[in-house]
Amino acid sequence: MVLEVHDSRLLGPVIQALPGFLQRQRWFAGKAKRISGCQVLDIIPVRNRPDALYFFLVRVEFAGGKPQTYALPLQEFSSPSEAEAADAAGVALKIDLEDHEDADAVIFGDALRLRDFPETMLAVIGNDSKLAGMSGELIGVSTSAFQSLRGPDSRLETSVLSIEQSNTSIVFGRRLILKIFRLLEEGINPEIEICSFLTERTSFSNVAAVAGALEYRQDEKPPMSLGVLQAFVPNQGDAWKFTLGAVGTYFDRVLESTSSEAAPPAAPRLVLSGEKPPPAAVERVGSYLESAELLGRRTAELHVALASETRDPAFAPEPFTPQYLQSLHTSMMGLMQQNLKLLGDRSQDLAREDRDLAGLVLRHERDLRSRLDRVLDSKTTGLRTRVHGDYHLGQVLYTGSDFVIIDFEGEPARPLHERREKRSPLRDVAGMIRSFHYAVYTVAFQRGGGEKQKQDLDAWARYWHTYVSAAFLKSYLGSALRGSFLPKGPDELRLALDVLLLEKAIYELGYELNNRPTWVRIPLEGIVQTLADQAQITTV
Repeated sequence: MVLEVHDSRLLGPVIQALPGFLQRQRWFAGKAKRISGCQVLDIIPVRNRPDALYFFLVRVEFAGGKPQTYALPLQEFSSPSEAEAADAAGVALKIDLEDHEDADAVIFGDALRLRDFPETMLAVIGNDSKLAGMSGELIGVSTSAFQSLRGPDSRLETSVLSIEQSNTSIVFGRRLILKIFRLLEEGINPEIEICSFLTERTSFSNVAAVAGALEYRQDEKPPMSLGVLQAFVPNQGDAWKFTLGAVGTYFDRVLESTSSEAAPPAAPRLVLSGEKPPPAAVERVGSYLESAELLGRRTAELHVALASETRDPAFAPEPFTPQYLQSLHTSMMGLMQQNLKLLGDRSQDLAREDRDLAGLVLRHERDLRSRLDRVLDSKTTGLRTRVHGDYHLGQVLYTGSDFVIIDFEGEPARPLHERREKRSPLRDVAGMIRSFHYAVYTVAFQRGGGEKQKQDLDAWARYWHTYVSAAFLKSYLGSALRGSFLPKGPDELRLALDVLLLEKAIYELGYELNNRPTWVRIPLEGIVQTLADQAQITTV
């Protein structure tokens, strides 16, 4: 083709073709919105023809809502067969040039899935290269760990992971993994910031070491993170998959026994975390109690490491100010009001047993408000630190003998500045306890059965969740004492954890009502159980 990629005669058709292309991509976060227009912010040539490679930065405007910026690594095809294959896979961007005498079309494809673009990016990082675009530059940044993680100077076989969210990940010979961020914001991505801090400035090793990063810089604006290169962690899957298997074995064991019933635990999980689990719980839950303890210890070690820096403002722990607590309370109250109204509006559409739980929660709205109001009355001695931010079993890899914590980007729906905020480390703890709850009920739902079977599964699910959460908490609290970020007294600790558990379950309530109404029982049970635990604790 004759036209250069930045030629206005090509850019116009590119902009027209972008909305349709974006809507077909699994990583595009704006599928539910109507695109009102696109703008090409920059084009960075990575390799010249033939089969030229580019990084496009594209701004997407919507009919409602804030605009979004995306990174599009694209390859221009010279081979008709490759173009046809990309088109069939839905990763082709076809540009019609009706008025151009030398060509009638240009076809680009998602470069991350084609030929040697990943290896090219690896070289950009390893050589600390700078690639100039129309208005900015793409910069590769390597860490001191790059060479040892990269290994001998030979070509590494690449493969793209099939699971995509707001990014695309490429594995290099089971030595490295490159995550390309598709949805971009100004500022450093927490995945790069936190993992680099842990790799280079702490001794915490249960995280994927950082080998380098890709950045986009323009004039005096804050840089945008385009990707992070980390050590590949050999694993047997994530902790979610591992836990589902353990829960299945547990249900097989307890349901086949004719000599026992699921008697409710004698105390709430926080009280049980200070006691040795009874022999019956050890026998029934099995070795997963030890796994929960190990995960609690690794979680605490992560938090101790993140709180170890006192001079860097980005990581130094901070106290809870009245202003922060007021903001937290306002946010929690708004979330509760919104989701309880949604529950009231939709409760008649739920299954009978779920309607009963919904009614119980709605009748206790005043109690929920009272619990959340206590945030304003507290004078917490705990500290705010950097945290994982989106912590659950799917964010942990199981190696066969240990756990490695991954994916520090935070909740993708939150803006970058919120994902970098310091919060209570107990927010991660609450996230993992809620994840245990989801895991045990996921298996219970899969088992199904008659009314008696469902009742038995419910009782045994609550039993498992209570003792597993207690084991996790016991190990976490014991190991977290090496730091100084937790509330000092048991009452303050209980209040903080209960409020965060309620907030998490209330958030889940809205999600399930909008996306999976048949799963609404899980957050409803979480809300009811937390209220019951609070009532029980106050009488102990």
